[in-house]
Amino acid sequence: MSASSKTASPNGRGNAAIFGLCLAFVGGMVGMSYAAVPLYRMFCAVTGFNGTTQRAEQASSVILDERIKVTFDANMAPGLDWTFKPDQYAVNPRIGETIEARFSATNRSDKPTKGQAVFNVTPMEAAAYFNKIECFCFTETELKPGETLDMPVVFYIDPEITKQAETKSIGTITLSYTFYPHEGDQPVAQLPVETRDSARKL
Repeated sequence: MSASSKTASPNGRGNAAIFGLCLAFVGGMVGMSYAAVPLYRMFCAVTGFNGTTQRAEQASSVILDERIKVTFDANMAPGLDWTFKPDQYAVNPRIGETIEARFSATNRSDKPTKGQAVFNVTPMEAAAYFNKIECFCFTETELKPGETLDMPVVFYIDPEITKQAETKSIGTITLSYTFYPHEGDQPVAQLPVETRDSARKL
């Protein structure tokens, strides 16, 4: 074996190691990109970040005499030929009281289509105290041509909202939905209403 072949061998092993590290890095980045959406959803669900509401398994055991106004906002994203609206635009439940609100959606197109509702609460500080027990936004919605679907959301406002300095003075909460065509993962929460309105003016 020549001297030149002996000196080339370590370099070859070094190049192979670098190539392997590059492949591992690329694979890790791809894996993180797939994990980004579920991790973001988990973070938002735990913290209420970006107006993301909480999901509750049962009603509150505490109901206060104090009331809070909840208004509803319904929007459609481009690409979904539906009408979508709340049956009533505001309710005034007692804090801690479980209440049901209803929305309706109609497919105006001539073919079956699927949509997924994303949601947001403003002011964002209230999101961690807005608890949904049942919501059409938990799953995708499919409508046949011309079909109208009645969709409930069952929720309560956690009484803890009255104990925190940043939330105890809140008198009105807005729950906003936007339906998107169901074409893969969408962000869990849309922009707050005031941010979205400002963006439209730009």
